[in-house]
Amino acid sequence: MNTAPGPSPAPAPVLRIGNASGFYGDRFDALREMLTGGPLDVLTGDYLAELTMLILGRSRLKDPQKGYATTFLRQLEEGLGLAHERGVKIVANAGGLNPAGLADAVRQLADKAGVPVTVAHVEGDSLPVPDGFLTANAYLGGSGIAACLRAGADVVVTGRVTDAALVTGPAAAHFGWGPDDLDALAGAVVAGHVLECGTQATGGNHAFFGDHDPARLRRPGFPLAEIHADGSSVITKHDGTGGVVDHSTVTAQLLYETGGARYAGPDATARLDTVRLTPDGPDRVRIHGVRGEAPPPTLKAGLTRLGGWRNEVVFVLTGLDIEAKAALVKDQFADALERGGSRPPAEVRWELSRTDHADADTEERASALLRLVVRDQDADAVGRSVSGAAIELALGSYPGFHVTAPPGKGAPYGVFEARPVPVAEVEHIAVLPDGTREVMKPAARTQELAEVEEPPLPAPYPSGPTRRAPLGLIAGARSGDKGGDANVGVWVRDDDAWRWLAHELSVERFKELLPETADLPVVRHVLPNLRALNFTVHGLLGEGVAAQARFDPQAKAVGEWLRSRWLPIPVALLEAIDAPEVTV
Repeated sequence: MNTAPGPSPAPAPVLRIGNASGFYGDRFDALREMLTGGPLDVLTGDYLAELTMLILGRSRLKDPQKGYATTFLRQLEEGLGLAHERGVKIVANAGGLNPAGLADAVRQLADKAGVPVTVAHVEGDSLPVPDGFLTANAYLGGSGIAACLRAGADVVVTGRVTDAALVTGPAAAHFGWGPDDLDALAGAVVAGHVLECGTQATGGNHAFFGDHDPARLRRPGFPLAEIHADGSSVITKHDGTGGVVDHSTVTAQLLYETGGARYAGPDATARLDTVRLTPDGPDRVRIHGVRGEAPPPTLKAGLTRLGGWRNEVVFVLTGLDIEAKAALVKDQFADALERGGSRPPAEVRWELSRTDHADADTEERASALLRLVVRDQDADAVGRSVSGAAIELALGSYPGFHVTAPPGKGAPYGVFEARPVPVAEVEHIAVLPDGTREVMKPAARTQELAEVEEPPLPAPYPSGPTRRAPLGLIAGARSGDKGGDANVGVWVRDDDAWRWLAHELSVERFKELLPETADLPVVRHVLPNLRALNFTVHGLLGEGVAAQARFDPQAKAVGEWLRSRWLPIPVALLEAIDAPEVTV
């Protein structure tokens, strides 16, 4: 009798991977919604951002047993049993700075709830922390996740991995991909990037939200990707959930926080200039044609530290003489600091926001905001001396003096830095359900990153009459942060508009429209398949989001600012979309 084991069953032709979290603090009930809303094989959650690592680092200082996203555990109190009943694997980077601790906590929760699940985790991202820093972590790929799933794990928690690794790992485990399956891995990288910010792929934060029934956007459903063996995918959502998945929502997320044509990661470098999007039915967009290249020989490492101390006071200026009132309080504040014997903070920044309206029908609409932000390495320099100088003006300054909130004593701010680290210096470890520690081999083949040659532009749009109007009537945009840099992706929805945008929105025009970028290095990347331009603005955000260097510290609305700017647009393009006449 032949007792030899038969061949392993072929994997299912489609792997359904959903997302239930785009950041630490996302919709709490999303995990349950995704588990109960329709078919799913794997449910992922992205809890880590540059700022989150700093938050977790400070949490770990208070309790060395923590350092992970505790919200994830609370979500699992109900979700763990649901996932087990439905045969859904859970993969999340909620382990933060302590994935082993979170894995133990999940096991304790499973034992308490009587849910027979196996738990594994991925570690090795933690690096030696340089003097003066709080955390240091490498961005790992998906191979450790794949190893855990192949070993039978039902739940895999990780520390700092790339956002896309939450998809590349499960896909590689399911389809048996190896490190040389670069096109397939790159396709999964692209799908993972679309999923990682949750409802941003299903109509959230979308430039053309006005094209849809507001009721559909009231509560967007979370996205899922149907991954195929060749790495192609269909982005969709559970039937009956809110939101929209279309060519535009997927394009917007592809451009979010990316740069040039090469999107590098530890599993593969995805060529964004090869991505093709095709409608695949209602709320379904197919991603295909993605080419992959060998990953770079280095990993990105993120380091966080406390950068100093800051304080903020917002003065409210109401009615007439706004500019004169602002000048008076600035002069009085400087004089009060000098008379108080305190040295001024190292950085003093004033910003007047003219939110006031003439002949306003409410007091708030008649008011402008004057924002004072101070920074220094010394907490005392931004503390009592600043708040005292501001409040002592209350009865002797401009008419109608008041502030939005009482000034405080100042608070620490953080700094994020990104550095490359050789892959060989990072030990990527999968800790399997039975406790076995499996070291992941780094990619045998790597490729240094280099800019691609700019593709040929389409033929210019024919000359003809123009009308000054906001760019946003024609183009969508989405923007975000990477450390101290901002990216602004701009796209249009048809070939005629692309012929115009590709030639009109040069770096020079971009800087003209956004004067805050005029003295900064700006790089333009052309992505014809997406009818898109992606701009990287170096240094716009100073030392990053945690430093809160500007009004919009994560550059979330820079794209909307760009869309609001006026420039000459061909009348034929405006008429083609039935654009209304816009007046200032």
